[in-house]
Amino acid sequence: MAEDSDLERTEAATGRKIEQAREQGNVPHSRELSTFAILMTGVVTIALMGTYFYQAMYDMMLNVFTFGRAEAMDSSLMGLTLFTAARDMLIAFAPFALAMIVATIAANLLISGWNFSTEALVFNASRINPIQGIARLFSTQSAVELLKAVLKSALIGGVSAWMLWRLSGDLLSLASQPLESAMAHTGWIALQIFLAAAGAFALIAVIDVPFQLWHYHFKLRMTKQEVIDENKQTQGDPQIRSRIRRMQREMARRRMMAEVPKAEVVVTNPIHYAVALKYDNKRMNAPRVVAKGSQLVAARIKEIAREHGVPVVEAPPLARALHGHVEIGDTIPNALFTAVAQVLAYVYQIKQPGMTPALPNDWLVPAELDPEGQAA
Repeated sequence: MAEDSDLERTEAATGRKIEQAREQGNVPHSRELSTFAILMTGVVTIALMGTYFYQAMYDMMLNVFTFGRAEAMDSSLMGLTLFTAARDMLIAFAPFALAMIVATIAANLLISGWNFSTEALVFNASRINPIQGIARLFSTQSAVELLKAVLKSALIGGVSAWMLWRLSGDLLSLASQPLESAMAHTGWIALQIFLAAAGAFALIAVIDVPFQLWHYHFKLRMTKQEVIDENKQTQGDPQIRSRIRRMQREMARRRMMAEVPKAEVVVTNPIHYAVALKYDNKRMNAPRVVAKGSQLVAARIKEIAREHGVPVVEAPPLARALHGHVEIGDTIPNALFTAVAQVLAYVYQIKQPGMTPALPNDWLVPAELDPEGQAA
């Protein structure tokens, strides 16, 4: 299909795509890093515990090949002797094997992190399909691996040959040395050659690890349509989400408008803002904002307030401060107590028969809560 073309896979893999790949056991790995870790762990372990291994082998050989006439004539002891020798070797080289296992695991954790998946153990007929196997032999990946193998062989072989040529004088001098010193000298020469080859392998690993990480994410690239489809699956259709948000806003607005008839007063700008305040001195410590809005919403709040006989008071600085700094359902801040008290006092007075109080001219609203009024 056209969407499966590598040319169309231009989008980086999403977190969900990478998570699914890891669930299937598809994680980045570098054989070169693992090989280098095993080689270096092996040489370090041998260098640190070489004497121990030598003594263990010496004791094992001594126990196996040292026996008296009675043991030689008793064939039933042969199996016990071999079992004892094998057990001693396993115990002696257990630290070496453990170090190899730890190095292998650590190398893989370093590049891919911890990941446990049983998907790779499930039988897959395509893995043993001869046609697909032949196709993989002639794939770009196989060509890259062949080129890497040739370059590795050339590099490591060249470094090893250079070290042999450099140490040729030491090699020739071994013939004139006593056996024990010659063996120690041989071990030292072998260690130098091995470390040089391991250094060359380290260079290969340093190059291979970034390449494998890049290649892993390159293979997981997605088409634009795949990204859209995944977003729909995980987050839902954008149109549906937008419709749900509109419905939620409408429901919230309806609930807010239902509180306006219960308010004590509606404070207005008078055109731009409207804020409905509710106060019950028996249940509330301070007045609370039960509805607020601007423009058309503000006009609707004022309309509902007039329909239900809720006083509408024009207090522009207070309306701006309440709209900008108090959320619906919150009590007013201490800094606005005085200004709100002015409004409530005015409302209580106009509710008294025969009283026609004057609307205050100076609303005691702090300048920092009404920047618009301060600028004016």
